[in-house]
Amino acid sequence: MRLIVNGRPVDADPPGHQPLLDFLRDACGLTGTKRGCDRGECGACTVLVDGEPTLSCLALAHGCDGQSVQTIEGLGDVDAPHALQEAFVAEDAAQCGFCTPGQLMAAAALLARVDDPTEAEVRSALSGNLCRCGTHPKIVRAVRRAAQAIRSSDAS
Repeated sequence: MRLIVNGRPVDADPPGHQPLLDFLRDACGLTGTKRGCDRGECGACTVLVDGEPTLSCLALAHGCDGQSVQTIEGLGDVDAPHALQEAFVAEDAAQCGFCTPGQLMAAAALLARVDDPTEAEVRSALSGNLCRCGTHPKIVRAVRRAAQAIRSSDAS
């Protein structure tokens, strides 16, 4: 099996039943993707597979053969944060931070499709991502703030 994980080719032969979440965390050492409910209900494990939000606890690693997988580690880093990461900090949208990687990945997929999402579009795109801290309003503001920042940087 060959995947492109955060822009790098990965050749592996995981067990046929191994969830993508376990493959990313155990075989690739990418622990930013979180295990939440393990039933596809909370969104904490959201990654992008070929640009689409995917619940990695439900997707099998083998099912992603030949595809591109992006995790939170591939979104941005301390030296070059993504606009979403900067906006989450500015809006204090992270709180405990457990759901943040999944929220960010779902939001990144939205912003790749829609450059100026409405509040309703943000809420819909993130509806599968739960935040037990109750910061959904801050998260929505952060996504819209990031969209504005991306539009501003594209205009310059």
